[in-house]
Amino acid sequence: MNFNAFKKLALSLTIASFAIAGLANAADKIYTENEFLSNFSGKTKKVVLEKLGKPVKQHVSVKPSNAEKVTGKKFDGAKKSKSKPVKVEMWYYAGIVSYDPKHTYKEVEVTFVNNHVANVAFFNNR
Repeated sequence: MNFNAFKKLALSLTIASFAIAGLANAADKIYTENEFLSNFSGKTKKVVLEKLGKPVKQHVSVKPSNAEKVTGKKFDGAKKSKSKPVKVEMWYYAGIVSYDPKHTYKEVEVTFVNNHVANVAFFNNR
C-alpha cells in the first residue's frame, strides 16, 4: 500500500468513527420527562428516528374484525365511511428518560397517530 492510499484509508476511518460517535451520543442521551415531552410531542416519526434511533420494539395497532359488535356501533355496508383510516403505531425505547438523577424508566412508549407523536408513556413495571 502506498502512502497516499494509506492517508485516504486513515481519513475514511477517522470520518467514520466521528459519524458513529455522533450517532451513539444522540442515541445515548438521557432526557428528563419534561425534556422528552417538549422535544418529541407532536413530532413526526422521521424526527424521532433521527434523534433516538431505531426503537427496541414496534407494534402496529390493528382493528379487531368484530369491533362494531363489541362497541355496539352499527355498520351499514351500503354507507361508505368518509373518514380516513387512522394508523396507530407504538415504538418502545429503553432507559432514555430519567425520573431522578440516578434512575431511568425501564421503558418509554411513543404512540404515533398518522405518523405524528400523539402520546408518550413512561413505565417501570413491564
